[in-house]
Amino acid sequence: MPIPQQSSVVGRALLRDDVYRRLRDAIVDGTFTPGEQLKDGELAEWLGVSRTPVREALLRLAVSGLVVALPGRSTTVSAIDAPMVRDARDVVAAMHELAVREVVGRLSAQHIRGMREANRRFAAALRSGDVEAALAADEELHGIPVAASGNQALDAVLEQFGPLVRRAERVRFGGDGGASVEQHDRLIDLLEAGDADGAASLAFDIWRSLPADAGSEEAAEEGRPA
Repeated sequence: MPIPQQSSVVGRALLRDDVYRRLRDAIVDGTFTPGEQLKDGELAEWLGVSRTPVREALLRLAVSGLVVALPGRSTTVSAIDAPMVRDARDVVAAMHELAVREVVGRLSAQHIRGMREANRRFAAALRSGDVEAALAADEELHGIPVAASGNQALDAVLEQFGPLVRRAERVRFGGDGGASVEQHDRLIDLLEAGDADGAASLAFDIWRSLPADAGSEEAAEEGRPA
């Protein structure tokens, strides 16, 4: 397994959650590719930690569908599977719908400004072809209502299923994500106007519109010449 060379070793006191997030993000951003074998010893050396938090993180990643763990044999990065993405996408869409509905009338002017600024950076990143910056800005924008809701159960569900959706979403933002900019603007307008039904419905549609087969092996097969 090729280990990234450009990475500073983190402190020994790295929390288990931090190890999990580092590995999760490396899968979502494509550092570790589908089918790649993940060896706990190499990962531990890369992160500068013992094998224990790495093994625990890999178990969590298996639950969320980002890796396939075969006990006693190997752990590999999972392929982008259309049915799994579809299920996760629908759950994520429902959670964002709930978050938006809960915060209508409670968002401050600062929250609204933050969402608009995130959308400006999102649009700029799309224009420049910077997929990672687009994903970061998109996550920040949608994260504002989630954080404002204060719903820890909702946040926990997104923590589990969101990365699987984000992984597929990289494919969409690598193409034409221009429609998302307009949807974001409308969502923010509805939130500012206090339209709970309209904002919640649009939030659901934004996430539900992600093609379930984005980046999947099935889609790749369909795109190959016979």
